[in-house]
Amino acid sequence: MFSKSKINEPAPKAPEAAKPAAPATPAAPAPADAKPAMAPKPKPPASVLSSDLHITGNIKTSGDIQVEGTVEGDIRAHLLTIGESATIKGEVTADDVVINGRIVGRVRGLKVRLTSTARVEGDIIHKTIAIESGAHFEGSVQRQDDPLNPGRSAKAGSNPAAEVKQ
Repeated sequence: MFSKSKINEPAPKAPEAAKPAAPATPAAPAPADAKPAMAPKPKPPASVLSSDLHITGNIKTSGDIQVEGTVEGDIRAHLLTIGESATIKGEVTADDVVINGRIVGRVRGLKVRLTSTARVEGDIIHKTIAIESGAHFEGSVQRQDDPLNPGRSAKAGSNPAAEVKQ
């Protein structure tokens, strides 16, 4: 079809010579278009739950969430940012957790960061953790290699321990 459209379009023959160069140029942008198709892999901006929003129920996403309001339920996300005005009552699970506000419940994350304004009442299960001066924390801290999958970590931890005891 391209050859027919090229034949139909070329009224001036000199521009035809330019046009074959032009299709070669669009052919190059087509792979460039394929690269932008790869570009959508970067994540969209974080979903923001505003300070006047109150949610009762669980939230689950593979993306990023920034919570400024109140959530009564569990949250699972890739990157979870708890704003200073936010209150979470439930379990929080994310690859990266940044806590500026209040959480009442368990926190599970590969990277957990409590800023100076954080208030956490509950256990933190993490791979790496950072707690800034001024953060309020009541609970226990436990390091696990895979804190996002509690069943696997517990079973893996139990079996080697049993083998070591024998």
